[in-house]
Amino acid sequence: MEETVGKLWDRFITRVAEQRHPAAAVHLEEVGRHVAIVFRALGGDPALRVAPAVSVRHGARRRLLARLAGTGERWTPAARSPDALRLPGTIAEFASRERNRELYVWLAALAAYLGELPPGTHPGIGNQDATRRLLTQWPGLAPLYRRLVAAHLAARPVPASLPDAQAALESAIRAALVEPGAVHAFPPAPAPEWPVPLWVVTRAAGESACGSAAPPAPAGEPPAPPAADRRREAHAATRVAHERRSDGILMRFRAESLLTIGEYVRVNRAEDDEPDRDPGAAARDLDQVTLAAGTTAAASRVRFDLDLPSAAEDDVPLSDGIPLPEWNHRRGVLEADRVRLKEMLPRDARPAGLPERLRPLAMRLRRQFAALQPARHWNRARLDGPEIDVDAAVRAATDWRRGIAAENVYQACDRRERDLACLVLADLSLSTDAWVSGEHRVIDVVRDGLLLLGETLAATGDRFALCGFSSVRRSNVRFLRLKAFDERFGASVRGRLLAIKPGFYTRMGAAIRHATALLEPQPAARRLLMIISDGKPNDLDRYEGRYGIEDTRQAILAARGRGVRPFCVTVDREGGSYLPHVFGAQGFVIIRRPEELPQRLTGLYADLTR
Repeated sequence: MEETVGKLWDRFITRVAEQRHPAAAVHLEEVGRHVAIVFRALGGDPALRVAPAVSVRHGARRRLLARLAGTGERWTPAARSPDALRLPGTIAEFASRERNRELYVWLAALAAYLGELPPGTHPGIGNQDATRRLLTQWPGLAPLYRRLVAAHLAARPVPASLPDAQAALESAIRAALVEPGAVHAFPPAPAPEWPVPLWVVTRAAGESACGSAAPPAPAGEPPAPPAADRRREAHAATRVAHERRSDGILMRFRAESLLTIGEYVRVNRAEDDEPDRDPGAAARDLDQVTLAAGTTAAASRVRFDLDLPSAAEDDVPLSDGIPLPEWNHRRGVLEADRVRLKEMLPRDARPAGLPERLRPLAMRLRRQFAALQPARHWNRARLDGPEIDVDAAVRAATDWRRGIAAENVYQACDRRERDLACLVLADLSLSTDAWVSGEHRVIDVVRDGLLLLGETLAATGDRFALCGFSSVRRSNVRFLRLKAFDERFGASVRGRLLAIKPGFYTRMGAAIRHATALLEPQPAARRLLMIISDGKPNDLDRYEGRYGIEDTRQAILAARGRGVRPFCVTVDREGGSYLPHVFGAQGFVIIRRPEELPQRLTGLYADLTR
C-alpha cells in the first residue's frame, strides 16, 4: 500500500511541478540536418559537426514544487566548441512544437555569429553582440527572435519575487533579451541566475564542459546507426590522476567479509559484481564522467602491434617509404616530411579471369561504353590532304565543265581521342570488412566495382590507374599499386584486385597527395581522381575528428591547384555532415545502398568524363 501511494504521489507531484512540455518536444535528430545548413549558410565554421550538448546542474533557485518533486535541477545549454556545435538533444521549453523548432534554428544562427570571449566574461555580453549583428544583417529573423523572447520571459521568474541582488541580475538579463546591446555589464549575484536557453556559450579547446567527443569506433566494427548516434547524450568530463592504493603489509579487516549460512542458500540473489543490464541508463545518470590513465596502456599498444602481419605474410613493399607533408590544423601549418608512405603490391596475387557472376554485367557495360572508343573521322572536300575525295573530285569535274573552278578535292582522316586520365583510389581500411547485407561486405562491393570499372575503361581506351590505401600511424601509410597507367588491364591486374584484403586505418590526406603526384605528369588535358570511401579519415595518432578532416581538405585543395579534379564516392550515410567541407557541394556522391556501388561507379565515371 505504501509503495502504491508513493508511486501515485511521485507521479502527481512530478506532473504538477514540471515546467517543460514533453508533448511538444522536438529532438535534434529531427532537425539536425536543417540546423546544420542554417549554421553553415550564415557563415559558421563548415568543419564543425552538430552534436548533442551536455546536461549540467544550473544551481539557480527553483520553485517550491520543483524542489519537492526533485525536478528542474538540470538544463542543457547550447555550446560551441572547437570541434562541434553542441545543441540540446531535446528542446521542450515551450508548449508549441513550432516554437521549440524555431529555438533550434535560432541557436544555430546565433552560434554562427558568436565570437570568442575572454575567460570569466558573462555569456550575455557576447550573446548580445552576436544577436545585434545577426538581426542587423538578417532582419527577417527579428520576428522569430521576438516570439522566442516573449515566450521565454513568460516562464522566467519575476524580479520582484527574488532577493535584491538576484533581482538586479534578473532585470539585466531581461533587458539584454528584449534589447540586445543595452546591457554593458551584468551585476554580480550571490547565486547563479536562471538559465537562458536563447543564448549560446563558447568553450576553449581544453574545456570539458561541452562534453567529450565519443571515441572513434574500432576500424573493424560497423558504425552505429545514425539515429542512435544522434540521440547519444554528451557528458561533462574531467581528467584525474590514477589513484594507486597500497596498504603495505597490513591487511584491513572488514566484518562484512565474514561468510554466513545465508551465503550458501541457493536463491537468485543479485550481486554487486553482476553485469549491469542497462549501462547506458547508468551513464546518463552521472553528472560528470571522470577519466584517468589506466594501467593497461602497454598491453593496448601490444594489441595494436599484433594486428600487423609479419613480413612473410604482408603485402610486397616496392619502396622504403616516401616522405609526405601533413596539415596541422591546430597550428595552421603544413608540416613537411611528417608522413611516410610505402608503395606495395598485394601478396599471393595470381593471374585470374573475371568472376562468372560479373561477366553478364561486364559485357553489357562494355557494349554501352564502346561508343566512347576513339573513332576515325574523315574531313572531306579539303583544300589539301593525303588522299583524294572521290565524291568531291566528281563534283569538281562537273563544275569544271560548267566553267566553275573547284579545288577542294582532298580528304584527311582525324582520330578523335578522349584526352583524359583517371586514377581510382579505394579505401581498404578494416572498416570495409563490415557487412552491408546478409551476403556482401563493403570490401566485396568495392572489389566488384573496381573489376567492372576496369573492364569498362579498358573498352574505352582511356588512361587509368587503380590503387588502394590504408594506414597504421603516420610512419606506415600503405599505398597498393593495383594497376599502373602504362599497364594493360588483364589477368594480372584482376588477380591483384581479387587479392586485396581490408585492414588498418584511413589516413586519407597522404594517399590523396601521392595519388595527385601520380596523376600530375600524365599527358592529358583532364585528370580525374575518383576516391572510394566508407567513412571519415582516421588513424591512431591523433588523426581523427577535425584533424583528419582538415588534412584531407588541404590535400584536396592542393590537388585542384595542380590541375586534378577530385571526386569522392562514399557509402557513409553520415557523409553529408563533413564531405561538403572537404570536397565541396558538387565534389561527392553518397550511395545509400552500398550493394549498388559496382553499377553506380561506371555511370558516375561516364557523367564525370562526358
